[in-house]
Amino acid sequence: MASETVRIDPRTHAKLKELAARTGEPMTAVLERAVDAYRRREFLAECNRAYARLKADPKAWAQEEAERKEWETTLSDGLEDA
Repeated sequence: MASETVRIDPRTHAKLKELAARTGEPMTAVLERAVDAYRRREFLAECNRAYARLKADPKAWAQEEAERKEWETTLSDGLEDA
C-alpha cells in the first residue's frame, strides 16, 4: 500500500495513538475511519444547507413538494408485496 506523509500536531498524534491502543487497530486504520466519518458529517451538513436554501425559496420548495407527490404515486403500481 502506498503512503503519504502528513504533519499533525503532537496533541493530535497523542489522541490518535491512544485511540489505536484502545481499539487495537493500527493508527492508519483509526485515522482512515476518522477522516471517513468527518467526510460523511460534512456531506450531511452540506445537504442540510442545501435543503435550507431550497426551503427559503417558496417557489422552489413548492416544486420540490409537487415532485415528491408525483413520486408517491409510484407506490400505487398495482403490484403486491411478495
